Amino acid sequence: MGIYLNGTTAYTLYKSETVKPYFIDKTSMLEQLFPLVNEGNNYICITRPRRFGKTVTANMIAAFFSKAKNAEDIFDKCKISANPICTKYQNQYSVIHISFNDLPKRCTSYEKYIDRIENRLIKDLRLEYPDVEISEDEAVWDVLNEIYAYDINARFIFVFDEWDFIFHQDFITEQDKKDYLLFLRNLLKDRPYVLLAYITGILPIAKCSSGSELNMFMEYTMISEEKFSDAFGFTDSETDELYRRYGKNTKHKNVSREGLRIWYNGYHTFRGESVYNPRSVVFALTNNNLASYWTSSGPYDEIYYYIEHNIDDVRDDLALMISGEAVPAKIQEYAATSMKLTTRDEIFSAMVVYGFLNFENGKVSIPNKELMDKFAAMLRKEPSLGYVYRLAHESERMLYATLHGDTKTMNEILEYVHNTEIPLLSYNYETELSAIVNLIYLAARDLYQVEREEKAGIGYVDFIFYPYDKTADCLILELKVDHTPEEAIKQIIEKKYAMKFQGKIGQKPLYTGRILAVGISYDKKNKVHACKVQELEKVSKFC
Repeated sequence: MGIYLNGTTAYTLYKSETVKPYFIDKTSMLEQLFPLVNEGNNYICITRPRRFGKTVTANMIAAFFSKAKNAEDIFDKCKISANPICTKYQNQYSVIHISFNDLPKRCTSYEKYIDRIENRLIKDLRLEYPDVEISEDEAVWDVLNEIYAYDINARFIFVFDEWDFIFHQDFITEQDKKDYLLFLRNLLKDRPYVLLAYITGILPIAKCSSGSELNMFMEYTMISEEKFSDAFGFTDSETDELYRRYGKNTKHKNVSREGLRIWYNGYHTFRGESVYNPRSVVFALTNNNLASYWTSSGPYDEIYYYIEHNIDDVRDDLALMISGEAVPAKIQEYAATSMKLTTRDEIFSAMVVYGFLNFENGKVSIPNKELMDKFAAMLRKEPSLGYVYRLAHESERMLYATLHGDTKTMNEILEYVHNTEIPLLSYNYETELSAIVNLIYLAARDLYQVEREEKAGIGYVDFIFYPYDKTADCLILELKVDHTPEEAIKQIIEKKYAMKFQGKIGQKPLYTGRILAVGISYDKKNKVHACKVQELEKVSKFC
């Protein structure tokens, strides 16, 4: 047994996952790999955003195929055991499993990084094949070729996790990136000893190549291919199952099933199926707390890093996306590999690849509350965002004024909006007015679940603010162009929007605070806004 060749690390790590209370069995994916292994010389690259289970899956594949350790104690309890040919493949192969996110001590150069990987693998090969004569200065692919020449049955499954890790290191130069791609090409391309090369990471691998170095790989991304789509992230049905376990494990539940959807859903597979961020779902259920578990790890996880090079092109789109709108974009996944993000589509492409945005039906959007909070925090701390930043900073004052019925201050803030000559202020479409309203109520997202165009009563309300504290004030906000705020309030009452704060029939209302109807109007001719806040009677009066 070695470190990379037929090591037991994958077995140990994957076994520990399977005994955790919120483990989801994804072993059915292995069935799709059986024919590829049987044929030999197959290459697949599966890319997903961070925290979507790529490492767990890589450990599963290595633990299943590697002959280093009999893994019956793991897989006999999993879905894959129902496959009649499972035993033909389980623990029958030599597996070279490398996590490329390991750095040598005090690593300051690509040479130190790659030499460590190559030397460790050659050491493993010498131990496994002591009868093969190996020279000190041979490249690892030459060693593997000699082993294959010695033993025609010496064929390997390669499992490479976080293959793109090195691209994110400060000490890596453009030439280093080229050398790294050449290293992978020499190791894998057209080599008789390769049964299957399974590579996973964030960045699409073949698109990183300037030529044909890695064109043997089949790429499977979340937005372009259906195959393997159910192997990463949690589906609705899987999240339902986890929530049932949570209900059995937890005496005092602080997490609702709807809360999981709001916080962590919002991604989609190629065929349109909803996908939840698995890491965040598991953390929320384990901690009994809905919160942001999206951790930053350098500039590649900072939203502003992507947009700072072309703020003018994306500012209005950000305002619309914060309002819950999806905006058209041409996603080019390879754009993320170059950090020279100069165009709007390149910026959004990178943000999709890293999971900050969802892409569906030709449009990008902010997936969920977890990411919406990240965007909101950015809007309030980056002055270079111009009017978006200024309006976001007025949002705390706007919320306070609304809750206290201070329409004078509300009108003052809206007048400020007008005087800033915001590009979206043409209000040619209701979505533009909605975007402005979202910005001036951005601070409300800290205290409220804000929903737009939601079914309520006998119609659809423009905005409804559900307080996280069920005893706090509830807000219903209706927008009107060329109509009065009084007409907006009248619509809120007549269409019984307040019923959204009522519980099921026969139950007490879910919310016990005041219900405030808020009307905001804009007069196109005179270019003025007007506001009205009216406290409604209790919910039961409208039901």
